[in-house]
This record gives sequence, structure tokens and C-alpha cells, in this order.
Amino acid sequence: MDFEDILLGFVGQNIVLLLLAALIIISVLMGVRIVPQSMKFVVERFGRLRSVLGPGINFIVPFLDKVAHRISILERQLPTHSQDAITADNVLVQVDTSVFYRITEPEKTVYRIRDVDAAISTTVTGIVRAQIGKMELDEVQSNRADLILRIKEQVEDAVDDWGIEVTRAEILDVNLDQATRDAMLQQLNAERERRAAVTRAEGEKRAVELNADAELYAAEQAAKARRVSSDAEAYATSVVAAAIQANGLEAAQYQVALKQVEALTALGEGQGKQTVVLPSAALDAFGDAFKLLKGSK
Repeated sequence: MDFEDILLGFVGQNIVLLLLAALIIISVLMGVRIVPQSMKFVVERFGRLRSVLGPGINFIVPFLDKVAHRISILERQLPTHSQDAITADNVLVQVDTSVFYRITEPEKTVYRIRDVDAAISTTVTGIVRAQIGKMELDEVQSNRADLILRIKEQVEDAVDDWGIEVTRAEILDVNLDQATRDAMLQQLNAERERRAAVTRAEGEKRAVELNADAELYAAEQAAKARRVSSDAEAYATSVVAAAIQANGLEAAQYQVALKQVEALTALGEGQGKQTVVLPSAALDAFGDAFKLLKGSK
């Protein structure tokens, strides 16, 4: 065996080793799959679903298995979609909707639906029209939260077979045509005027009630005052009557004389009275009162 044969044999062995090493490296590279946290890989073997790889390091059979689909599991937002709908009271509205979703089971999404966004958009359109058709315009405006909740629940049921989770459904706006807006504005102005008239009427009614209450209170207080005065006079009369009954005629004469003295005293205290002319009867009254007062002591 000459040198050339030895050299060729050595080179042939190295080539085989190199090819074997390259095969091992390629097999390792093909058999190891590192999946990002936000992704899932769908693995097929001979065109059939083999497995779904989650985030992290995964191993597959080289040359037999292949990653057929790389699916993002991040939350997605459908583009804002405008659609027409007719309410239960025959008002045409234009509804702007938006849906947020994420893929939870990629094997269902890949093999059961072709265009996920278009399918969800079509589903939302039908559900929104059906729900708004059951409600009047005022209910659509005032119960938007309930409407959104019902739409979300029905969309979730519809897309469950596609391995999709609907996270949020939003009604961004409900637009009306100009004629409907004008009619609603007139109705709103009429309602405001009605409320203002009711408020004024209630205010006037309340003022009349308060005035009547005030007059009634004043009458009650005056009656109480008259009752107190009458009670006082009755008490004084009873005291005088008791004194007369106890002391006889002298007590009565004493009271009469005392009243005469009080009257003359008041007359003398009047303004502009420099001289007081007293009749002889008045002097006799002073004397009688003095005598009676002295006798009572």
C-alpha cells in the first residue's frame, strides 16, 4: 500500500467523522426548541398534530417532527369596527365596537378556523345587531354596560370552539343620523321646560304652605296669649271674691278705693300735666283707702 492510498483512507475517515459530527449537531439543533414566554409552537409529524410546545426548552424528534405554526398568546385587539343596527323602536344607529382576545389553545385556532380576526368580527357584528334589536334607543344609551356584558358573553360562547378567550368587548360609540339627533334635542328641551315648570309650581305650593303654617302659628300663639290673660283675670277675680267672702264688705271697699288711687296716680303722672284738680270725692277716696289700708294692717 503506497502513501496515496493511506492518505485517501485517512481523508475518507475524517470526512465520515465530520459528516457524523455535522449530523449530530444538526439533529441537536433540530431537536431542541426554545419557546419564548409569549409564544406557543404547534408541532406536526407527517402533517398531523403531534404536540403543542409551551414556553421554555422543549425537545422534538429531528427529521420527523417540525414546528408548523408559531402562535402568539399575547392579547390582541381587533380594529374598531362600525356597523349599522336598528333598535326596537325603529331607530337606525351606527355602533362602533372593539374586541380584545387572546389565543389559549393554538391547536384549535390553527386547525378549526382560517382567519381568526375576520371570524370574530363577523360574529360580533351579528351579536351586536341582535342585541340592539331587542332594546329601545333610550335603553341602548343608558344601559350600555349591560349591553357590553351580554355581547361579551355571547361572543365567548361563539368562539369557544376556536380556542380563543375574549377578554373584553367595548362599545366605543353609538351614532345617530341628524334627523334623529334633532328630534332628541327637541324632546330634551321640552323635558327641561317641563321640569322647570314643575319646580316652579312646587316652589309656589311650598311658599303657600309655609305662609299658611305661619298664619296658623300666629293665630295659635295669639289664642294662647288670650287664654293666659283670661286665666290671669279669672285668678284675680277669684282672689278678690275669696277676699270679699272672707272679709266682707270692707275688702270690696278696699279694692274699689285702691283702683281709684291707682287711676288718680296714673292721671298725675301724665306728660304736660302741671296741675291736677281733684274733686272732693277723690279726696274722700284717698281717705277711705288709707283707712281701709290701715285697718287691714
